Amino acid sequence: MTNAVNTISSNSEVMMHFSIRLADGSAVDSSKVDDKPAKFVMGDGSLTPNFEKCLLGLAEGQSETFTLPPEDAFGLPNPDNIHHLELSKFSNDVPAEVGTIITFTQPDGSELPGIIRDVIADSVTVDFNHPLAGQTLTFEVDVLEVL
Repeated sequence: MTNAVNTISSNSEVMMHFSIRLADGSAVDSSKVDDKPAKFVMGDGSLTPNFEKCLLGLAEGQSETFTLPPEDAFGLPNPDNIHHLELSKFSNDVPAEVGTIITFTQPDGSELPGIIRDVIADSVTVDFNHPLAGQTLTFEVDVLEVL
């Protein structure tokens, strides 16, 4: 009798190391930096559907690298997600500086991060698209455990 190797299915609980790289090879995120593997449940919404499709069928102990175009990763930037706010809405505690990511509280109490793209006179341009929207990404995964 042989031990079956667990493979990732649509409702698996998975523990893995991952790295995300931009097209130029620079690392965006990696669980290897602090040696804390990521743990998640397939289908729980923590990963994009196309990323999950790439993981289906991978087995414990398997390593894989795959590249996703923007449409299959975090999507293309949506111009409707770029807003112009009055400079007076910002404070000394949270200054409007280009490149800063600020979390805005929505009317329903949820929070939405936005990146300040431009400050001209009394107008601040805030981009609420995902920071990786529009990027082709390479994912490197090492599947450690599948439950």
